[in-house]
Amino acid sequence: MSISATTPEQAPLGRRIKRFMSDYPLVPLIILLVLLVLVLNIIQPGILNQRWVGNTIKFAIPLALMAGCQTMTMLTGGIDLSVGTAATMAAFIVATQGAIHDPATAMLMALVPALCIGFVNGIGVGVFRVHPLIMTLGTSLIGVGCLQVYQRTVIASGAKVPDFLIWLGTGVTWGFPNALLLFIPVAALLIFIQKRTGFGRLLYAIGDNERATRLAGVKYWQVILALYMFSSLLAGVMGLLYMGLIRAPSLSLAEPLVLTSVAAAVIGGTSIFGGRGSYTGTIVGALILQVMITLLTVLQMPEGARRMLFGAIILAVTAAYLRIIDDK
Repeated sequence: MSISATTPEQAPLGRRIKRFMSDYPLVPLIILLVLLVLVLNIIQPGILNQRWVGNTIKFAIPLALMAGCQTMTMLTGGIDLSVGTAATMAAFIVATQGAIHDPATAMLMALVPALCIGFVNGIGVGVFRVHPLIMTLGTSLIGVGCLQVYQRTVIASGAKVPDFLIWLGTGVTWGFPNALLLFIPVAALLIFIQKRTGFGRLLYAIGDNERATRLAGVKYWQVILALYMFSSLLAGVMGLLYMGLIRAPSLSLAEPLVLTSVAAAVIGGTSIFGGRGSYTGTIVGALILQVMITLLTVLQMPEGARRMLFGAIILAVTAAYLRIIDDK
């Protein structure tokens, strides 16, 4: 009498690849980043050097910080379109108040409007149940109007960017951008919040099943209020750093980064439907986009075409994510 052993049927290659990408999203992202760098070096031989790497990191850090705002809010199924305005207000205020007050006072004053925007967003989304897209778009428009009114009151005082922000934004120490002194602790804090704190687990839970978290006794509005205030504060900090990098006050300084920050978060594996994502992937996504920006600049592609490309990236990655979820 013989006993025949049966082995389970192996899944198709395509399904296994999708499962691997779902379980280890950083691996394909890093491969894509390396491929883009190789393509860039082929198109522009000799571009890959220490100076280019430093400049790429220097400009990717503000994008990664703003994308961190999107990652946190998207974990709950929301989005924050007001981060560009919060960052711009902080940057403009620190430059104009820097000509009147000492740098520390100017930076503290610059962060107050950002916190106010986050507070209003949190109340609107968490208490009055306004959709995050509509709420943050509304506060963004209000913030732009307030900034235009503020500009008229300080137009005669001039502007002065604090030397510390210039050093932080543009300086290099031992070949590394000084901005890493800010970014590394902030990135570590975001990753720690997401992975090791009850607040981070609540963000994932709300995005995965909001009704279940409410039935479990979670104070939804408190979590949302803290989330959007933290997002706006992070955007304000990013605005201060970006002002030190650009050194030119503008009423639309950080606005062009809003769409790009959403793209960075989506590329990094954060779901716009909530409950899935990590800031580690977002950082790699920001680096990928920064390399792509350099590549498109080398190819002399206009700004309008870049925006179209970023929009197409968001649609393509979202569609791919839905396919992976449906197949699991």
